[in-house]
Amino acid sequence: MALNWAYWPGWPEAAAALFFLFFYLGYLFRTRRLAAPLGQSGGRLGWKLALRLLYVGLLGAALLGPAYGLTQHPVRTAGKDIWLLVDLSRSMDAPDVPPSRLQKVKAELAALVRRFPADRLGLVVFSGEAYVQCPLTYDQDALLLFLSTLQTALVPPTGTDLVPPLELVLGRLGPPAPETALPQALPQALPRATVLVLVTDGEDFGDNLEPTVRVLARSATRVFTMGVGTTEGSRIPAPTGQGYLRDARGRDVVTRLVTAPLRRLAEQTNGQYFELSAERNEFPLLLNALNRVEGQAQQVRTVSVADDRYRYPLALALLLIMLDVLITVKVIRP
Repeated sequence: MALNWAYWPGWPEAAAALFFLFFYLGYLFRTRRLAAPLGQSGGRLGWKLALRLLYVGLLGAALLGPAYGLTQHPVRTAGKDIWLLVDLSRSMDAPDVPPSRLQKVKAELAALVRRFPADRLGLVVFSGEAYVQCPLTYDQDALLLFLSTLQTALVPPTGTDLVPPLELVLGRLGPPAPETALPQALPQALPRATVLVLVTDGEDFGDNLEPTVRVLARSATRVFTMGVGTTEGSRIPAPTGQGYLRDARGRDVVTRLVTAPLRRLAEQTNGQYFELSAERNEFPLLLNALNRVEGQAQQVRTVSVADDRYRYPLALALLLIMLDVLITVKVIRP
């Protein structure tokens, strides 16, 4: 086994060593210059110099973190799975939450992703149908890349249906983890805690949501809903960028935030409802709620850890420092 170091010497360490040598050599030359008129050499400082060089070197070695040998340690980690379900229906282009509902959501979700580096996150987009845009991953950069590309043109231009994204995630919830042989001192693995963050304006034109909600409640999957928009509503810009969407009668389509189904969904799954509008941003409250959800997944694996040996050079250096303090040398005698 080779000796390893936690840190390698850099310019700060080299500068400190040169600083010590410069001033200590200056002290030696000054002592010799004062001793010369008295016919003495001041050579008795030689062994002190060797002693001090030795314990300064040992202190430096301790700071660099020497490690020798490997020890097997069981490591237990706990985390949760967070699915981000984002509505990409045409109504998310409405500007009642400037610059638009979707653009504001993308900025807030990017901040959310950066807050959970130890958890797996996945992304589902939906309108009338649902699609997995990014599977569960620890790779924050990959998820942020997918978030940055979100636009309403990614999904067919149909009305919003809240059932498909919920059922899509339910279909991906695996069975409880099988029991494995673990060290007796550690608990057995538990199923992963799963949290859904549903971001939508709440306009649901799909089928009955209740059966899906009952399945979610039985699976202990918590749903946090984020209503985006205003109750006053807004017209929806046309995909061409000119004018607004119109209905079959030629009237401008107005989209409004509908909170009732989102509040009911959150309540029945032990989650919470939050809101995002031009005057009200409850994304910080959502972050706090997600932080309070304890990860139920406990995975145990064995890792090889290098044995720290910094204590030995540190202890020897302290002993030499004590020796240096206790023993005095008369450099110049009358």
